[in-house]
Amino acid sequence: MAQEDLIPLNERTKEEQKRITTMGGKASGEARRRRKTLKEELLLLLEEGDTQKKVSTALIEKCFHGDVNAIRELATLINERSEEQKVDTTVEVKMSKEIDNLSK
Repeated sequence: MAQEDLIPLNERTKEEQKRITTMGGKASGEARRRRKTLKEELLLLLEEGDTQKKVSTALIEKCFHGDVNAIRELATLINERSEEQKVDTTVEVKMSKEIDNLSK
């Protein structure tokens, strides 16, 4: 469909608006159900000790290589700080250097 063929929702009839919003609501519900199913499947896989160990090891390896996002995630997972808190970059740099020293 070309851009010029698009008609704004407020310029459509009430019946067209209802049909379009209904289709959007159904698609949204379906997407939510798919995400919920995926989340449940991932949680089941993570209940297996071997899978948890592999994921944890991969995260720690990324931390050892100085991946700041991995360091943040690890800190969040072990409850060192909440995600809402601002991260002081100097602390991240120090933590990254300490991890580098530990891996040598």
